[in-house]
Amino acid sequence: MSYQVLARKWRPKSFATLVGQEHVVRALTHALEQNRLHHAYLFTGTRGVGKTTLARIMAKALNCEAGVTSTPCGVCSSCTEIDSGRFVDYLELDAASNRGVDDMTQLLDRATYAPTRGRYKVYVIDEVHQLSGHAFNAMLKTLEEPPEHVKFILATTDPQKIPVTVLSRCLQFNLKQMPLAHIIEHLSRVLEAEGIPFEPAALRHLAKGAAGSMRDALSLLDQAIAHDAGKVEEEGVRAMLGTVGDEHLFALLDGLVAKDVHAMLEVAKLMDARSLSFDGGLQELATLFHRVALTQMAPEALLDESERNRLAPYSAALDAEFLQLAYQIAIHGRDELALAPDEYSGFVMTLLRLCAFRPERLGASASMASPPTVAVAAVRRPVAPASPQTAPAAVSSAPARCVPTGTFSAPPAATRTQSRVTPAGAGDDWHARVDSLSLTGMARQLAQHCELSELSEAAIRLRLSPVHKHLLGKVQQDKLQAELESHFGRPLRLSIDIAEPASATPAERNRNAQSERQERAIAAIEQDPFVRDVVDLFDASIDESTIKPV
Repeated sequence: MSYQVLARKWRPKSFATLVGQEHVVRALTHALEQNRLHHAYLFTGTRGVGKTTLARIMAKALNCEAGVTSTPCGVCSSCTEIDSGRFVDYLELDAASNRGVDDMTQLLDRATYAPTRGRYKVYVIDEVHQLSGHAFNAMLKTLEEPPEHVKFILATTDPQKIPVTVLSRCLQFNLKQMPLAHIIEHLSRVLEAEGIPFEPAALRHLAKGAAGSMRDALSLLDQAIAHDAGKVEEEGVRAMLGTVGDEHLFALLDGLVAKDVHAMLEVAKLMDARSLSFDGGLQELATLFHRVALTQMAPEALLDESERNRLAPYSAALDAEFLQLAYQIAIHGRDELALAPDEYSGFVMTLLRLCAFRPERLGASASMASPPTVAVAAVRRPVAPASPQTAPAAVSSAPARCVPTGTFSAPPAATRTQSRVTPAGAGDDWHARVDSLSLTGMARQLAQHCELSELSEAAIRLRLSPVHKHLLGKVQQDKLQAELESHFGRPLRLSIDIAEPASATPAERNRNAQSERQERAIAAIEQDPFVRDVVDLFDASIDESTIKPV
């Protein structure tokens, strides 16, 4: 016997086995039980949600040998012949290939005759929106007042194209897309009945790929079984679909939180090497931003507690405003992939855009490469010609870059802001040790935001502020412990407490040092004689944001 595809083999045969359309099943069941039968029904919805299946179940319910019932037996000759498409009083018409007025006239002429075997003649017109205007006009009178033995069931994926005169003559039922959980549950039942081993995580990828269509989900399941040689595994399904896994998405999010551009680019290279879909990657990334924003603003909207716990550190680490911007960057980046030189470069530019618009925290590290410079904005007004000793040969009224020639002196003892002084003690040693550790990425961020609270021969205890608890991942802790054991030359048990540090952490010390250097650079610029002369001469002001410390 030839193989029958799962989408046909597991097609529902009764209302009880139909998945995801409870609102339609309830109305039709009550109508059949109370014998309140309309003469024309219209089923609308996207592909693969059960329109034709419902039509066949309705035909069996009307013509079952046990009588009109909401639970057809499925074993009588009428039910079996309708299931196999051989029942003489059940006709499925494809409006895409029989769309003319002659085809409709021929069908309506046959409708006047009494049914041959069944109780009713059931005419199912699929994709009815593709009928021509004349064909719609030809069926209007019969559709409004058909013979008592005729039932019309119309199905379409585009109800907007159906004339209002036809819509008003039908009971319309809108079939919704299948929820993700319903698809996963149905696929699980099918695989268990078929005796095929599977991984539950793989079914989630198949359900997402089906995009609300149960028929598409079963077709993808058939493909996955063939791809993995009789089993369904997550790795194989992801390779088949080109799906971007959660580990890639969370690696991107970790890099974004840590402001580690290189880590994000490594993820992009890995996706390119595995030929994963960059379009799908941006779609999943936007979905992830959406879930993080929900965790931040309305955590009760996420029903999965494990998902809430996993996303909670990211919702604490990312600003609500930036999450909205990141979501827009992801969806617009996806739209712009077709305009990019290639999808890889378009994906990378979207990642760089996320980093470029990531808000800087107060005292964040700045570039140390450029020498101190200042932009002097001159105000346009009449001035006397400047002498060579007091001004440069030509000064533009537009903002200009001027490099002072004087020697910078140290600023006064009282600077603009008082920097935080790190207490002496164990913290000083910890600062030096962190600088000597060969850590990168989030592991280095974790070490820099910790304070050493206890050190013994067998253990080391650190203290981490609750603000930075998102850095406390198992991977980061394992890397930090391994590096500390290498540094001290002995096995150590690492433990990290969530509490406010008693003194400045290495990260705070670096920010304070950077702030002090910035203040000294600004003071040096303001005290430079050449700069003061230019400011006085042109009534200009100093743009402090352009000053970078050496």
